[in-house]
Amino acid sequence: MSRIGKKPIAIPKGVKVDVQPGAVEIQGPKGKLRQLLPAGIGFDVAGSELHARTLREDPDLGKFHGLARSLVANAVRGVTEGFRKDLDIVGVGYRAEVKGKQVVFALGYSHPVVFDIPAGIDIAIDKQTHITVTGIDRQAVGQVAANIRRLRKPDPYKQKGVRYTGEVLKKKAGKTGAK
Repeated sequence: MSRIGKKPIAIPKGVKVDVQPGAVEIQGPKGKLRQLLPAGIGFDVAGSELHARTLREDPDLGKFHGLARSLVANAVRGVTEGFRKDLDIVGVGYRAEVKGKQVVFALGYSHPVVFDIPAGIDIAIDKQTHITVTGIDRQAVGQVAANIRRLRKPDPYKQKGVRYTGEVLKKKAGKTGAK
């Protein structure tokens, strides 16, 4: 049994939980999510709490016990509060703007980079250099933010590119030429 898996998940007011075999559906004020469960893991609703449990005695299920509990807890948090990831664009002439369901980036390439916004994800751009990715699915928000960062990773010398807000980068020293 996992220590994380043993912790109950509090169900806030306004959130409906429907436990099915192999999945848990969570509906809240921000939307609806369906979280698939690993085989051998189930959930019980007790009052305003949700408990993860293993369906059979198998020592290998312990690793999935905590995983399933964390995934469902993230889904509950997503439909109530949502998730967000902030990115900064650093560099002269580097900027972004939203055009319909796409984000158009100018990242120092010879052409603009067009990024399609997936369903269920909202992207807001402040001052052309600060991007906020929001949504109810934690995995999708993180993946979209990682895909945007991958368009132009910060280079180790001048540190220009797309980075997470607050990300600490290692800066390399330039060449010391012989004089």
